[in-house]
Amino acid sequence: MAIKLENVGIAVRDIEAAIAFFTDLGLKVVGRDIVSGDWTDTAVGLDGNHAKIAMLETPDGHGQLELFEYIHPEAIESEPTRPNDIGMHRVAFSVDNIDEALEIAAKHGCYPLRGVGTYEDLYKLSYLRGPSGIIVMLAEELKKGS
Repeated sequence: MAIKLENVGIAVRDIEAAIAFFTDLGLKVVGRDIVSGDWTDTAVGLDGNHAKIAMLETPDGHGQLELFEYIHPEAIESEPTRPNDIGMHRVAFSVDNIDEALEIAAKHGCYPLRGVGTYEDLYKLSYLRGPSGIIVMLAEELKKGS
């Protein structure tokens, strides 16, 4: 059986704010819609499912995020995910310049959980709290591997 990753879906409080954040980091919007109806109730498993959605893609075309803001049923607020919580908790991006990416994030009120760390002189890494509490990892490669 062949398998490939299509996208990562993230429920957000404010889809416009989330789109602004991710497009400022360099992703592009490749589709938007408002979905509802029997097909989405069945596929998602929620009665009366009604949501605004946006598909964003990395510039290289290999990674996609699907953002969705629920209209119905009402979105459920939860405590922000911590890095050590079980389950899916972050989305990661490679960037050419982590300092520039962090400046862009700060313009959206999004800041590192602690700071920027360096892994074995290979990567500069930082986890930040993005829109709707999403943990976003940014990584800048310092040396090209052989």
